[in-house]
Amino acid sequence: MTSSPDDPFTWTDVMRVARGGNAAPPRRLERPEAEWRERLTPEQFRVTRQHGTERAHSSDMCRVFSPGKYRCICCDTLLFDAETKFDSGTGWPSFTQAAAPDVIAYHEDRSYGMSRIEVLCNVCDAHLGHVFPDGPPPTGLRYCINAVSLRKDGEAS
Repeated sequence: MTSSPDDPFTWTDVMRVARGGNAAPPRRLERPEAEWRERLTPEQFRVTRQHGTERAHSSDMCRVFSPGKYRCICCDTLLFDAETKFDSGTGWPSFTQAAAPDVIAYHEDRSYGMSRIEVLCNVCDAHLGHVFPDGPPPTGLRYCINAVSLRKDGEAS
């Protein structure tokens, strides 16, 4: 599974990986639940460790488009670059591409009577959000990410 500006990751790739297996992560980080609770705010814990969803439009991160890198709030893995961020109007930060093909895990999610693809940090299994096939070119993807699952470089978590 490769991805580059010349060969972007697409919905076909997402479905293939979700059904056939994710890439090996660049590293693994596992902690007991009590340690996650200690390290994260209650909202960060609810979203990332219990697969929650933050309220739409609840974060200023949706309106921030300055250059930078976005990392997993739990393990600090680089997940997204601001160059791939766009205003989806959905109320959650949205990106067209992950920073690397091995940092995101894709899983079919059939909860709440829907069929979606959940995205997790491939290093620590933090729930990030979902990916949809309605994004802009060149990938056509919309990674719809909970802001509380991210930390932008240079900003306090």
